[in-house]
Amino acid sequence: MRRSIILVIAAALIVTGVIVYTVQQSRSRALTPVPAAQLRPAPDMEIVMYQGAAEVGGSRIALSSLWETTKRPVVLNFWAGLCPPCRAEMPDFQRLHTERDGKTFTLIGVDIGPFIGLGSREDGRALLRELGVTFPAGTTLDARTVRNYEILGMPTTVFITSEGRIWRKHAGLLTHGQMIALTDQLLRVSAPR
Repeated sequence: MRRSIILVIAAALIVTGVIVYTVQQSRSRALTPVPAAQLRPAPDMEIVMYQGAAEVGGSRIALSSLWETTKRPVVLNFWAGLCPPCRAEMPDFQRLHTERDGKTFTLIGVDIGPFIGLGSREDGRALLRELGVTFPAGTTLDARTVRNYEILGMPTTVFITSEGRIWRKHAGLLTHGQMIALTDQLLRVSAPR
């Protein structure tokens, strides 16, 4: 009995040690800046705008035009009209867009619902209207976008530097606080050196 208790305690200590080590390693990697040359280029795609065409320069745009013409980073949010977490997250993106006024980075939402079985393009437009969302949003007609951006969960937000490289990707709902922290870090990474 006593030996079993000692073995259980030893195993618990080992597991705890592994968890602490893993967390410390991931934190140190997160704080270590990655040279821009090592960041993966963001795949380009055509976006057909539902709204915000004036803000992004047209009703059909190339994603790459957003960082090439403005020299600003891009926050690219993939969402779907029938995605409950997307619905929950969108008001915070609207708040971020209103607070930051689109002067330091470009926020754009891309509806991929038709490609993942979470709504039609009309469902996407209806969600924007229902929530009163005004930031630039549209869709893509290219189903390869899901594969190109390795979208494994919804919503997915991709943070792209002003040089068009993927700095971070987040699958799942973001809180307003996380949005602020991540966009502030993106701005620092994208600052001219």
